[in-house]
Amino acid sequence: MAVTTDEGGTTPGVGCSVGYRVVNQWSGGFQGEITIRNTGTTKIDGWTLGFAFANGQTVTNMWGGTPTQTGGSVKVAPASYTSTIAANGSVTVGFTGSQSGTNAAPAAFTLSGATCAAAA
Repeated sequence: MAVTTDEGGTTPGVGCSVGYRVVNQWSGGFQGEITIRNTGTTKIDGWTLGFAFANGQTVTNMWGGTPTQTGGSVKVAPASYTSTIAANGSVTVGFTGSQSGTNAAPAAFTLSGATCAAAA
């Protein structure tokens, strides 16, 4: 799944796309990967990624970032080595999670409060 920011954002030179994929899945758990791409013309220095799981999934371990989860809502703060995203660059965070039943991908993402809407 890929998402990208809507056209006409309020901050010139800033944009993002977020790719989410399940790398592996097993009974009661899964491994996921999230790639954050800076589609803007200036670097992003420090960010917070936000998304929500719809099916009760929980993040149990993460590398490349530090998660905070309340219910299905997840916020990710960057690790020191992923905090800067160059213009046209990307960073990837990986995680393991728990789930039972459906394991749907998050429908939308935010990056530092800016909405990244699902790509058409």
